[in-house]
Amino acid sequence: MPLAKLAGTSDLGAGRAVRTEPIQQRSAERLDALLDSAAYVVDQVGFDRITTAMIADHAGASIGTVYRYFPDRVAVLSALRDRSMARFRARVAFDIQDSSPQNWWQAIDLAITAFVDLYRTEPGFHIVHFTERQSVAGGPVAGADAEQELVAHSGDDSFPVRLAAVLSDEFGLDGGPELLFRLEVAIEIADGLLSRAFRDDPDGDSRFIAECRAVAHGYLVSYYGGPETA
Repeated sequence: MPLAKLAGTSDLGAGRAVRTEPIQQRSAERLDALLDSAAYVVDQVGFDRITTAMIADHAGASIGTVYRYFPDRVAVLSALRDRSMARFRARVAFDIQDSSPQNWWQAIDLAITAFVDLYRTEPGFHIVHFTERQSVAGGPVAGADAEQELVAHSGDDSFPVRLAAVLSDEFGLDGGPELLFRLEVAIEIADGLLSRAFRDDPDGDSRFIAECRAVAHGYLVSYYGGPETA
């Protein structure tokens, strides 16, 4: 089912970064608490200056607890980024199901709204742009050469692939590689404008957010026609 696939099943989304996968509920809760602490610290000092000691201190845990799950701070940031994206996908799937959009643009607009809202309310959500940084404290970002930008990468399990399935199955948009490519372009455009919207304003510059919707809408309508209004 496309909406279920869009949401996914993992909230932690930490398979690439976590040293020890949590099996027991207590371990899962401890890992989630570490990521909550990382989100708080990211908002306070940014992901260039964050340290594992800061994360441990805020979580009220020992540094050894952090290293039990993560080999280094970059792994913590990667896990936090994965969790943020998992929550974004789940939010989009819920909003589409809850709002019952009448056409494909309304579904995409719901995704933009969800991204904006999470940027405003989800602690540490700006970690989704972590891979845009070329270095962290003078060193290369782990996996940066092998992994493209988080939101718009084109792997089989990426957000564009999942969204394309929803638009095709739920709203009859012509599927295939062209739809996927154009969604990736639209997402890259939206991601850049939304990143700019929140660069200096924690609530997001309304002008950039409005332009994000207008530009993404106009680009996709130029290929797929209607809806005529955003």
